[in-house]
Amino acid sequence: MAGLGIGVASMKSGERALFHVDWELGYGEEGSFSFPNVPPSADIIYEAELIGFDEFKEGKARSDMTVEERIEAADRRKIEGNTCFKEEKLEEAMQQYEMAVAYMGDDFMFQLFGKYRDMALAVKNPCHLNMAACLIKLKRHEEAIGQCSIVLSEDENNVKALFRRGKARAELGQTDAAREDFQKAKKYAPQDKAILRELRLLAEHDRAVYQKQKEIYKGIFGPRPEPKPQRRNRFLLFWLWLVSLFSRLFKLQRQKED
Repeated sequence: MAGLGIGVASMKSGERALFHVDWELGYGEEGSFSFPNVPPSADIIYEAELIGFDEFKEGKARSDMTVEERIEAADRRKIEGNTCFKEEKLEEAMQQYEMAVAYMGDDFMFQLFGKYRDMALAVKNPCHLNMAACLIKLKRHEEAIGQCSIVLSEDENNVKALFRRGKARAELGQTDAAREDFQKAKKYAPQDKAILRELRLLAEHDRAVYQKQKEIYKGIFGPRPEPKPQRRNRFLLFWLWLVSLFSRLFKLQRQKED
């Protein structure tokens, strides 16, 4: 990994570069059989982008840190990200949260059990949730859904993750999926005003859509025609009256003859 460090040290902020690192400055003669998997004596090609410079002086490489040191370093990044978020510096906040999560990658988390895993998740999950909040503000809703889903894969009943994923889904027009997330969040936080408000907004949206569809169909098929009143035929009425009159006269005549 020394080769990558040497290459990155020569980069400027915002620069992207491709590095070819010889095996002597990579994973050496033994390679790596964990994560990432690198064969013995293998050269490596890295594609790197320098997002910014690390203002924190951790004093040692991540690979040399203890579990506690890595979690503490990640927590410092999270706190810095929270400060940026409060100042509406969303892109900078995202960078801090991403660096915090980088301390607790899959290869690191895979090795943790018990209290150490709980300690790591207590820092890692809020970073994903805060990234989701940034992404929603930045209108990057698909990415926000992904961040919330990472948290829900560890804690399926996390109310914040359900709520923020529901918000992102609602913004994308995925109303059924959003309602499902909000309903599940409401199950664990039944008095939460924000959740109740989002459910109310979805109900109002559904009513508006129904009314609009109703008007569209009405325009296509038109109003149902009202039955026209039938005009009475005066001649027919007169004829019936005349027949009735002659019938009565005929009956009276018969009665007299009898």
